Amino acid sequence: MFAGDIPRVIDADTLEVAQRYLTVYQFADKKRIDKRTGLTWNAIRFGRLPLPYGPLSEGTPSTSTTLPMTQVTGTAQQWGGQVTFTDVSVVTTQHDLLKAATQRLGMQVAETKERNLFNVLSGTTQVNYVNSRGARASLVAGDVLDPTTVNRTISNLKNLGAPLWNGQTGENVQRSIDYNARASEKGPMVAEHAVAISSDLVLNDFAQNPLVVNVWSWASQGNMSRLYINETGYWRGMHFCASNMLPTWVGVAQVNGANAAGDLTTGTYTIQVTGSDTQNQYESRIYQLSANVSVTTGGITVTLPSTTGFTYSIYIGVGSGAAPINLGVSTSGPSTGPYSGQAVQIAAGATAIITDVGLYQVPPAAPATGVTVYPTYVFGQRAFACLKLEDISWYRLFEADKSDVQNQLRVIAWKMFEGAVILNQQFIARIESTASNTGTFG
Repeated sequence: MFAGDIPRVIDADTLEVAQRYLTVYQFADKKRIDKRTGLTWNAIRFGRLPLPYGPLSEGTPSTSTTLPMTQVTGTAQQWGGQVTFTDVSVVTTQHDLLKAATQRLGMQVAETKERNLFNVLSGTTQVNYVNSRGARASLVAGDVLDPTTVNRTISNLKNLGAPLWNGQTGENVQRSIDYNARASEKGPMVAEHAVAISSDLVLNDFAQNPLVVNVWSWASQGNMSRLYINETGYWRGMHFCASNMLPTWVGVAQVNGANAAGDLTTGTYTIQVTGSDTQNQYESRIYQLSANVSVTTGGITVTLPSTTGFTYSIYIGVGSGAAPINLGVSTSGPSTGPYSGQAVQIAAGATAIITDVGLYQVPPAAPATGVTVYPTYVFGQRAFACLKLEDISWYRLFEADKSDVQNQLRVIAWKMFEGAVILNQQFIARIESTASNTGTFG
């Protein structure tokens, strides 16, 4: 009855948002791209020469060999974000909106760097699936991270010669009893090691493995200092670090399409839908490959899932049962930017029409329907790098101009030119597993 006479009190302090555990960026090599040299970073790796098969014959020169050389290429991209206020909101609200926006944009910068690196690391070519499953689609509930898979991964990296953190440097390492003794005396936290970054949900399963429980219970690691941000444990020459910003992939039942109008050549096609969360923009919901679509009028109509908190992309494959390697072209996608006209960032529940084959892009592999797959990234030194063309620039636009004559807007923005690249695929691997904890309470 008297609700209109009750004052509303707002606390002067603002509430915190959930924390992000930023882990991977600290391990990247930092490379600089000189200005006025383009966007592409190039590096050369000279390979090892094969050892001679046999001794020299008297007076006969050895067989000449070609110096092997490979080139590694990465590209810097421009990233940015901004927050816009009206002058009225700035002068009438209780809290300092400009200060709050600056803080949140700073978080956005750090999280963007982290997300971009994880996206690049998901392109590793060396993959171990838990329980020796042959592919992501073969993983089932209960395929949790285990010592056997971890041992297999770290031993494979060492066998390939991946340089380890705190290890001896150089391309030929002369092992010595003295060096190994000194490393052992220092303890596992500072001995040579690889690094693994995984989700706490995955590491919980690993920590509950009976063998790991037995070993860690005697390790007394709680008395040792941590070398890295959010480090959680050590196993077989590998430091585990946890992050809650890693991508995940969940398999979802197929979305099918139907014949519509467009510019596609008459024939048989497939589609595959993916869903990207609106916070980190990971393609995390991977729908199964559709049934064949017989196209006679040049297009495919698709009604997208209605799961909120996601936008959707549509990929198209050419041929019966074809795995898509291209985005579809659709007017439902963005009208500006690098993905202009492509079937991406389409709203939940929308109906989109694919009118042509678009940009080359391969969707993430789909897990089995209902199965969520988690990656664990394992790497040595110099496995990947951050490529920096321009440092972060900040802009605070508070003055009138021709587009804002009456000075009604306040804009805070940032911009950077940065990229990431895997320097050597042999120095990094990915483990894929499920987790017994679904990430929900109850």
